[in-house]
Amino acid sequence: MVYSDAVTASDTASGGARSGELPRELDARGGVAADGPAGGPAGGPAGGPARGLDAHRAIDAVWRIESARLIAGLARIVRDVGLAEELAQDALVVALERWPSSGVPANPGAWLMATAKNRAIDRLRKAKLVERKHEEIGHQLPVNLDLGPALEAAIDGDPGDDLLRLVFISCHPVLPPEGRVALTLRLLGGLTTAEIARAFLVPEPTIAQRIVRAKRTLAEAGVPFEVPHGAELAERLSSVLEVIYLVFNEGYSATSGDDWMRPTLCEDALRLGRILAGLVPNEPEVHGLVALMEIQASRMRARVGPSGEPVLLLDQNRARWDHVLIRRGLLALERAEALGGAQGRYALQAAIAACHARARTPEDTDWARIAALYAALAQLTPSPVVELNRAVAIAMAFGPAAGLELVDTLTAEPALEGYHLLPSVRGDLLARLGRFDEARIELERAAALTHNARERELLLVRAAACSTGARSP
Repeated sequence: MVYSDAVTASDTASGGARSGELPRELDARGGVAADGPAGGPAGGPAGGPARGLDAHRAIDAVWRIESARLIAGLARIVRDVGLAEELAQDALVVALERWPSSGVPANPGAWLMATAKNRAIDRLRKAKLVERKHEEIGHQLPVNLDLGPALEAAIDGDPGDDLLRLVFISCHPVLPPEGRVALTLRLLGGLTTAEIARAFLVPEPTIAQRIVRAKRTLAEAGVPFEVPHGAELAERLSSVLEVIYLVFNEGYSATSGDDWMRPTLCEDALRLGRILAGLVPNEPEVHGLVALMEIQASRMRARVGPSGEPVLLLDQNRARWDHVLIRRGLLALERAEALGGAQGRYALQAAIAACHARARTPEDTDWARIAALYAALAQLTPSPVVELNRAVAIAMAFGPAAGLELVDTLTAEPALEGYHLLPSVRGDLLARLGRFDEARIELERAAALTHNARERELLLVRAAACSTGARSP
């Protein structure tokens, strides 16, 4: 996915999202999660007289904020993510029944936790009476044991530790990538099955099946509910970061559909990244990923026009960039570098993003440094997609002929067959060299390959401009 929309139709993000590719250009979104406020629940202050519709809004907001911690605390004792989610949802059902008439409690999160704990105790006691052995939770307990103190101790443990365990189990390598994404958004993002399906433009039953299969796989594999250690930690953390980045990039540059972006996916990914940075503050690559997403997020408002049409990087109104997010991203990048992670995959991409963020005008962009950073990234993670990004930077720094020379070496790459950004980049460089007929053919081919309607429209407009002998916009 090509980094700079200065040259391509796609305002892409660098890094690699789908099938291990680098994501598209560094221009994204982020910010606070769209799902519920950062403070108290909607529908009036906590403990206030929220009734009816306001109560339901409050419940929705509280669930978004508290569900991950609730499920994580329950999963630690029952050792079954599916059962933990079911118990948490039981508590939600009780809230839906009671809060519209009784009002939102002063501490809604604690209320849900207490209710879920009581449901868990009831469920386990009933199961002990029937089975005498409670294999679902991986323990063998005496029938007459009072389960309340054990559950309370587990649920009242460190919520940060619980959340971290839930992060790692949701992104466990035993699950296929699509299963990790669906389960992570469900358990940690608090999204419903319908919301996940809408975000990825797939049927709701498909998402439901992915979630069910993921839970079953975790249970059958006996995946321990714990934080990995040693060498396993690095491998598992990489899986977590890839899931978050995959979610972000699908929202940032939608693979298909009628919309250029899907903002809620970007917001959810950034929220998860920030949570993870708080849970593992000494991991540089986590801060590198957060830095990249923060900086990309700063340009989201400028990436689309009044009718939802794409606005490429060099055409964006930089006054619309969110400088608070830029500052947050630069600070996260400094943390990654201070922890010795300057040459990490995500930190390098964040450094490229920082070059754009620091440029007050397009002409101020340090394209030579961007090209050098791409060269370093290519050494770390060799990929033809990285080379395509580097070609864009070289073209901007040293002229379109230099960039085209590198692009032409990539045309026979099997990994780029059917990849619409290759002809898109090549078409733009040909147009800049005045070779308009060749450029038009390449841009039309790119339009035929993309599955995103907005991107297709932009590519066809640029192709049409080549037909008149004008430089494509």
